[in-house]
Amino acid sequence: LMAQVSGATQAPAPVVVAAPDLWAGPAPLGLAAFGFTTLLLSVLNVGIIPSTSIGVVLALAIPFGAGGQLIAGLVAFKNGAHFAATAFCSYAAFWFSFVFIFTLFGSILPKDPTPILGLYAMAWGLFTLYMTVASLAGTKAVTVVFVLLTITFVLLGIGFWGHDAMGHGMTQIGGIFGLATAAAAIYTSFADVSNAVFKRIVLPVG
Repeated sequence: LMAQVSGATQAPAPVVVAAPDLWAGPAPLGLAAFGFTTLLLSVLNVGIIPSTSIGVVLALAIPFGAGGQLIAGLVAFKNGAHFAATAFCSYAAFWFSFVFIFTLFGSILPKDPTPILGLYAMAWGLFTLYMTVASLAGTKAVTVVFVLLTITFVLLGIGFWGHDAMGHGMTQIGGIFGLATAAAAIYTSFADVSNAVFKRIVLPVG
């Protein structure tokens, strides 16, 4: 349509459509960061590699386990994804605190830190338990990750209270479940990123 203005005809101004503010889905990054860091720690908990190698886990936990998940969590907040934002930011904080326990605050821990470490693991188990309930609204693959992680935290908590060292008793069993958790998280990350880039279901997540 032509608009009549002061006796002259003018074309209407073109409608400018803003480009979409695209952000990538945070799940593949967050799950990979959690999965691979958990894999290394669980190898130590099982006793496959001596606990003296904990420094490598701590070195990975800061940039990837904590940093990668924090980025994923902040993107999830931007995308309005309540579950992913809560989960990734919280487990980023877990890895930061894990590093702090072994480094910054290690010198002020009690002579026998196992009771408080047991409570620490159980507290994370409780958080993971109610996140497991919330995960039922999503894919089955994510729920599997949270179910296994809940069991892992509970077993590690029992192990700490039983004064188990890495590679012994309930801590070792917790490490086995930790390996299963890591495998589930890595699979889900792989599935999410593959399905996204191929724009079809390459690997099922339920």
